[in-house]
Amino acid sequence: MLYEGLRPMVGETGVRPRREGSRLVGMSQHILTAVAWPYANGPRHIGHVSGFGVPSDVFSRYQRMAGNKVLMVSGTDEHGTPIQVQADNEGVTARQLADRYNRVIAEDLTALGLSYDLFTRTTTKNHYAVAQEIFLGLHKNGYIFPKTTMGAVSPSTGRTLPDRYIEGTCPICGYDGARGDQCDNCGNQLDPIDLINPRSRINGETPAFVETEHFMLDLPAFADALGTYLQSKQGEWRPNVLKFSLNLLGDLQPRAITRDLDWGVPIPLDGWSDRSDKRLYVWFDAVIGYLSASIEWARRSGDPDAWRQWWQNPDARGYYFMGKDNIVFHSEIWPAMLLGYNGQGARGGTPGPLGKLALPSEVVSSEFLTMEGRKFSSSRQVVIYVRDFLERYSADALRYYIAVAGPENQDTDFTWSEFVNRNNGELVAAWGNLVNRSISMAARNFGAIPEAVHLTDADRALLERSRTAFTAVGGELQRSRFKNAVTEAFDVVREANKYLAEQEPWKIKDDPGRQGSILHVALQIVDDVKTLLTPFVPTSSNKIFEMLGGEGVWSGMPEIREVDEDGGPSYPVITGEYDGAAKWEHRPIKAGVPLAPPTPLFAKLDNKVVDEELSRLES
Repeated sequence: MLYEGLRPMVGETGVRPRREGSRLVGMSQHILTAVAWPYANGPRHIGHVSGFGVPSDVFSRYQRMAGNKVLMVSGTDEHGTPIQVQADNEGVTARQLADRYNRVIAEDLTALGLSYDLFTRTTTKNHYAVAQEIFLGLHKNGYIFPKTTMGAVSPSTGRTLPDRYIEGTCPICGYDGARGDQCDNCGNQLDPIDLINPRSRINGETPAFVETEHFMLDLPAFADALGTYLQSKQGEWRPNVLKFSLNLLGDLQPRAITRDLDWGVPIPLDGWSDRSDKRLYVWFDAVIGYLSASIEWARRSGDPDAWRQWWQNPDARGYYFMGKDNIVFHSEIWPAMLLGYNGQGARGGTPGPLGKLALPSEVVSSEFLTMEGRKFSSSRQVVIYVRDFLERYSADALRYYIAVAGPENQDTDFTWSEFVNRNNGELVAAWGNLVNRSISMAARNFGAIPEAVHLTDADRALLERSRTAFTAVGGELQRSRFKNAVTEAFDVVREANKYLAEQEPWKIKDDPGRQGSILHVALQIVDDVKTLLTPFVPTSSNKIFEMLGGEGVWSGMPEIREVDEDGGPSYPVITGEYDGAAKWEHRPIKAGVPLAPPTPLFAKLDNKVVDEELSRLES
């Protein structure tokens, strides 16, 4: 039986059921935003959030503004040997380590403005129950079987080495640096014992291989079903994701889904559940987290079956966001697990108690972000953690940089000089300047939004350009083309600045009607672009909403709330109320709304920032 002991969050700290507001019944769609689960063995750096964090939030905020019912879920991934290894290094238990970094990561993602409906963790009773249910459904349908294999063990500690902690030369392409589960160079799945000259990433020793019994997921039984599924995504998925996934189909092998360790989800079978040396593989239980988090959200909302609208409604869509190193788990293994639970593999079967579950509609994978020409590495201090970044710079500045210059379609290098240039040249000089001078001139000369007494062809052309941008930018966001979307929005900003430079309202002294009309047009563009940029830079968009006389909440921001299960130890989750005034549409501004002198939206960065940050990196 699935775990029923979740306490709803009620009262002022509660998650209320989602309301329809002014949306038309039948016009909205259920959108699941499934965000990769950050591993709780340390704080996350900006390379991590460029892959899973900011893209998923930009997408979710747009979908909510477009009138769709979004469920954005994730949490910290807290099981597996790497957690145990890190805990041993720090002299704490695995649970203590997970507790610490669960909170650190939740705080950092909240500060970045990521609008999760629920960001939870994998060490909950609810997650254990859902993960075990998926295992049992696969087992009942014949897609899981036991097998004796050769497992890697550390000779010095006797502890099992996880596949990803073993490196060596790929036996297929010869790449030196392949991991024990996958070669990032050729993309093939591997077993540690297949590596040439394998070595432990923990201490460099050569692992010993010993016989051990594990449960295997019969991936070959899903070859045909996965092929049909992936082929149906032609023209929809990013080409790099689909090509990589299709290339893996020709060599699907059974994959171990259990491990020799005592930290993780117990195996729910007689003779196995009470063993302290066997647990479900962390990657097997982590992808199930998308489902378990949805179920936890539903119960905490007060409607335990609400999750089914995102997982069983044929019109619902599910979008999965992660970095490219995790594609295989989301385009092959998770769909295979869902197919097996549904009874849709080569062996047939029937759906389990949860019912038939939907496969991902799209796997939205980003490439890698490097830093000043080097791969991010916490151990080598080639890194800047989200928390450290946000202590010195604004969340919107980072979000904008990732959107416009991040690794959406190819590996991209983060440099401090480009960050400073984009912040100063685009956020401050282009967008911030347009907002500041438009509002300040109108406030100084009229005290309120002036009327548009007479519009010229130039006025109408700019207003039409701004209105049509909603279709263009929205179309790119719908397809997860974030760079194109934010570039299109900033094209409107540049045209508006050019318009003001040509019209020169500050020089008009004897025609307040014309001056007011120009400023009305400028303020309308500011309001439109504020809406267009809300998914990217929500904090500054909220400020502009207030500057233009808006009341209430424009775009909701996340918050941390303490929750528990059956009165047990509390833990933080990210959630929030996101049904604000923000809608994806042009809305005419109203003349006469009082205006006050604006405050700067973005801080200009001194050129010495580059030298200071490079000095930190080198030290």
